[in-house]
Amino acid sequence: MNVHPLFRATRASRIVAEVRAGLFERRFRPGDFLGTEKDLAARHGVSRIVARDALRTLEGLGIVEIRNGAGGGARISRGNPELFAEALAVQLELAEIDREEILAAQAAVECLAAELAARTASPSDIEKLRKLISEAEDLLDDLDAFTRSSLAFHLGIADASHNRVLHYQLVSLQHVSWPTRNRTLTPAVARRVLEAHRRLVELIAARDAAGARAFMDEHAGMIRERRLAESRKPVCC
Repeated sequence: MNVHPLFRATRASRIVAEVRAGLFERRFRPGDFLGTEKDLAARHGVSRIVARDALRTLEGLGIVEIRNGAGGGARISRGNPELFAEALAVQLELAEIDREEILAAQAAVECLAAELAARTASPSDIEKLRKLISEAEDLLDDLDAFTRSSLAFHLGIADASHNRVLHYQLVSLQHVSWPTRNRTLTPAVARRVLEAHRRLVELIAARDAAGARAFMDEHAGMIRERRLAESRKPVCC
């Protein structure tokens, strides 16, 4: 008997929804064996075509990994937040989210990251931030490299917060907002950025959570104004 594709898709989507619910309810954990196409069909009382559609969707969502051949089948994936960060950045761009919205969200993430870093940063975290500043001092004659170094510094603060959600949110937002070539950056502006970064590290090292958050808010405001200026400035040559 032929099954209408829409009905087949509906039954497959129910399987997908059930697996997703099981993941969020922690009935499934990374590495758990979900079964073969045949297993899934029998468990849900559907055809193998419906089970195959469900597995393809789950694989596309990154929920399962499928291995073919003897001993194969579907397993719940091991997480890869880097893929999430990249995918979110792409979707934000495709949805044409306004730059001001992106920058407002980025500032919120960075302010919380600075506050948490002041509470939780280890001595090695602080040393890493100081090393990034030292390396940036040698890049004042290469402003593109300085821009990349500044990105690494801001991610370093997110790392020092020891909150991986903030880290990957910032990675995603920076994909959209951080320029590869900063057209408003001058050596004088770069020196001011360095001084701001030094001050942030001092506040984090002093465990001044409120001060670090307030200073990052001010610094993020400066970044916002420059990013918006860059988006309005015509590209030449």
